[in-house]
Amino acid sequence: MKFWKMNGAGNDFVVLNNLEEHLPVELLPQIAKTLCERHLSIGADGLMVVDAPTQGGDYKMRFYNSDGSMGEMCGNGARCICRYGYETGLAGETQTVETTAGIVTGKRISSRLYRIRLNDPTTVKLDASVEVDGVRYPCAYVELGNPGIPHAVIPYAGLRQADENELRELGRAIRWHKDFPKGANVNFYELTGEDSLYERTFERGVEDFTYACGTGTGSVVTVLTLQGKVSGHGVKVDMAGGQLMVDAERNGSRIDSLYRTGPHRQPVSHRSHQHRLQGRGHRRGAGTPRAVKSLYVRPQGHTECVCKP
Repeated sequence: MKFWKMNGAGNDFVVLNNLEEHLPVELLPQIAKTLCERHLSIGADGLMVVDAPTQGGDYKMRFYNSDGSMGEMCGNGARCICRYGYETGLAGETQTVETTAGIVTGKRISSRLYRIRLNDPTTVKLDASVEVDGVRYPCAYVELGNPGIPHAVIPYAGLRQADENELRELGRAIRWHKDFPKGANVNFYELTGEDSLYERTFERGVEDFTYACGTGTGSVVTVLTLQGKVSGHGVKVDMAGGQLMVDAERNGSRIDSLYRTGPHRQPVSHRSHQHRLQGRGHRRGAGTPRAVKSLYVRPQGHTECVCKP
């Protein structure tokens, strides 16, 4: 089995090409949980699986969170998958990627820099304040794409100096808040200058803070642009994993399109020869099990690993 390990603004992903591997779709959630485990496996924020397109795109991207749940889309993942698509010959410098949340387009700027058009905001509520432990927090709610990727956007003064445990507990409480039936990715932000801000995201499916969240940056800039707090052009968003540039095209009371530009780091190509996927009740030739309780990758023979800048 061959995979790539990729990193975009600190978000890391495992990429599998199912056009070559032919893995049963019903096994992919457990494969995601197995490969994304950081102590006993490769470790990643999520698994991206390339599959055959069905809507005229260059290819389809299935995205799975590290807990095995399926995500609608991942912004940083989309930038990484576009580099994968270009370098493996699946697509050219401009490409169209099918996702569960809709079509995403990407453009190669340089060997490490890609520009992505995110799914458009389909739901925007600028006043969606939430109450946690008797305290009401100002909050906006944004969904990108259809079905929408849910984001809660919350201003937080002194975000860089915030107590990590307190912020994590608040993020967890809002992520599961009753006002958000689908759950929510929780985006805390603090304006740091003209058209610049610092942002942290407690991600649904990872259930913790990640180094970056691509759709989160788009959601925050959507809210701030509509509120008139940023221009929407070349907005610099700093996160633990680095900086992304976001452009939001405003049309009255809505955002018509969102673009994000950012780099990637150290894609790793790995091949395990004569591999075998095993799970309880899954024997070679027995077909796909109805339920796989455990799954692991057992490489047999030699392996090769290639790092690229």
